[in-house]
Amino acid sequence: MKEFGYERADDAAGAIRLGGAPQAKYLAGGTNLVDLMRENIEQPDELVDVSHLSREIEDRADGGILLGAGVKNTAVAAHRGVRERFPVLAEAILNGASGQIRNMATVGGNILQRTRCYYFYDDAARCNKRTPGAGCDAQEGFNRIHAILGASPQCVATHPSDMCVALAALDATIHFDGPVGRRTLPFIDFHQLPGETPQIETELRPGELITAVELPPMPFASRSLYRKVRDRASYAFALVSVAAALDTADGKVRDVRLALGGVAHKPWRAIAAETSLRGAPATEANFRRSRASRIERRGRPARQRLQN
Repeated sequence: MKEFGYERADDAAGAIRLGGAPQAKYLAGGTNLVDLMRENIEQPDELVDVSHLSREIEDRADGGILLGAGVKNTAVAAHRGVRERFPVLAEAILNGASGQIRNMATVGGNILQRTRCYYFYDDAARCNKRTPGAGCDAQEGFNRIHAILGASPQCVATHPSDMCVALAALDATIHFDGPVGRRTLPFIDFHQLPGETPQIETELRPGELITAVELPPMPFASRSLYRKVRDRASYAFALVSVAAALDTADGKVRDVRLALGGVAHKPWRAIAAETSLRGAPATEANFRRSRASRIERRGRPARQRLQN
């Protein structure tokens, strides 16, 4: 394991100053980053400890919630407002990892976790994500856990997070702070498809720090759920998962949110399926028909559009 320096930031401004150094990484729970360092996939020169920053959950008057990036996953899943107004998020987190990991993992770290592709972790395998231009052994290898949507000849890895699937369905917004100031971005635009550069996974700018995730008011999200198919009943990454919220009135679908996990390089928002259901009779036949709808990914900074 490569030697590295360690600094504990006093506040967000101090973290950004330290995190702007070349080969510096922010450290929160460390549940993914430390593993990657042990495997020599990540080799930072400096770790900037932000685990004590942005650890508040704010209930908004309009019914929304602001989750600090440093809030532990356990705290999010246990929060009364999340359980009552956004149960799909609590369910996704509880399905995602053991209690020990949830007690360490943070909101920001969960969003930034990297793929669990076997070939990404195996330094004897070719991986364009780990070594750009090396090739992708997963293409012709053991790939039943890999992407069926949005993949490219360069990479078929999937995003591993359960929490992120729920955030995609809930129209979440990410808040950032960085060397050039603060900004926000719709959650579904944050993760990128692999295209020709699978090593570039997000829209995070150099030195930038995720400070919070905002859940807008969505009254019908109180009727939401998360379902996950995995190889074993104990904690395992999703073969496929779905986050869904549904609003019906007078036998028709007034509104709906659908997002898929385990199928793409990013949490996949099923915009076309939502469109086909909105305004339609809330019948089993229509729900089944929506599965055949063309699945699209929304994303303004897209580097690749999947036509299917």
